[in-house]
Amino acid sequence: MSLFGLGSRNQKTFRPKKNAPSGSKGAQLQRHIDATLGSGNLREAVKLPPGEDPNEWLAVNTVDFFNQVNILYGTLTEFCTPSNCPTMSAGPKYEYRWADGVQIKKPIEVSAPKYVDYLMDWIETQLDDESLFPQKLGTPFPPNFRDVVKTIFKRLFRVYAHIYHSHFQKIVSLKEEAHLNTCFKHFILFTWEFRLIDKGELAPLYDLIESILSY
Repeated sequence: MSLFGLGSRNQKTFRPKKNAPSGSKGAQLQRHIDATLGSGNLREAVKLPPGEDPNEWLAVNTVDFFNQVNILYGTLTEFCTPSNCPTMSAGPKYEYRWADGVQIKKPIEVSAPKYVDYLMDWIETQLDDESLFPQKLGTPFPPNFRDVVKTIFKRLFRVYAHIYHSHFQKIVSLKEEAHLNTCFKHFILFTWEFRLIDKGELAPLYDLIESILSY
């Protein structure tokens, strides 16, 4: 079982896991991620490997973090329902509305599960778009690649913020808080290393984030 495995009871995911293409640069970097995570040193695990393309590193980690959130949220789908979570919120001060700029241009209020459903569909569309996330070695990344990655990370953070604010007690009762905390620490250290989320967006969990960064 991998470091981020949840055991057989919870091997359902919100949607199918995505993999880096075999034989590609992404697959090589994925092996590097697995090896460095196995060492337990998350601060080292997030750093760009010497000589590697920063965009390749961002791309393979974006897929990895998408999968991690997928697995985490998959354990909560029976509890995170439209009746329990009628809005996508992170405590009383923060509410998130959905827009993708294409099909839904004006932000709309939706339940938390609907927001996550829209989000995962949108991220999958980005990851599957070879003009954004090239699959072939040597294919250049587009000029807006980093902006797309930053939007993905900003929105994945909102899922973590919702889980911590609305479902942490359920996570504790499932004895999965150590797993959640490790995943979130990895996510925040990577985000901080590459400056992917503006500080203001991190406000709902900033006390937790400060403790991670100062540890």
